[in-house]
Amino acid sequence: MTFLSNLLLVLALLALFLDPGPRLRIPTRIRSWLRSRRTGAGASAAARARQLRTPAVRIADRLGIPTQRSRQADRWAAGAEGERRTAERLRTLEREGWTVLHDRALPGSRANVDHLAISPAGRVYLPDTKRWSTRWPVTVRGGRLFHGDRDVTRRLDGLRHEAETVAAVLGVPVQPLVAMDGPALPDTGLTLAGLLIAPADQLCAQLRHLDATERGPRRPQAQLAATAQRLLPAYTQGPRP
Repeated sequence: MTFLSNLLLVLALLALFLDPGPRLRIPTRIRSWLRSRRTGAGASAAARARQLRTPAVRIADRLGIPTQRSRQADRWAAGAEGERRTAERLRTLEREGWTVLHDRALPGSRANVDHLAISPAGRVYLPDTKRWSTRWPVTVRGGRLFHGDRDVTRRLDGLRHEAETVAAVLGVPVQPLVAMDGPALPDTGLTLAGLLIAPADQLCAQLRHLDATERGPRRPQAQLAATAQRLLPAYTQGPRP
């Protein structure tokens, strides 16, 4: 683009931002779809991506100017897409009688859990979506997790903390596991200090296997689901104390 066309584009975007004019009438069906994107799987990650894409960042993107905020927004948007893909896979378990909740707020915290799955047997699982670059493999070496040559073990600390918090809220053991969307893994997954890292497309099979072999305490599924709905609200409604 020439300097003049770039300048005209900037002025047009600024005019739109400063004087948006009358609101467009959006059809009811589209408004409902937009509202659905504000809650559910990936909603909080998508909201963070939108927050990072300020008018100035969007203008820079249109002009082909790289910015740190744009890169951060891209990462959050990719994470949101990974969570939505995992949610779509988990629909299979919902049809089999599992209760599945997405993007739930932790009490007294700004953190959230990606997905919460409660089996018909009354056991609770916390699948956490990780969408990492496919350029490098994910491996476990010497009790550490690596993405290529980078040690990423600490990236799972948050998941362990979330599982402990949800277990305290629900009063039952909670099994965390990682749904890896991106890098290739063995179908059986990887294990790191008791934490299963499964390929995202094998998540449902892994959850069924865990549920069939688990012998820990359990509570009625309906009771657990009602408690989770009440004490772990949708994150985009705002964390509760």
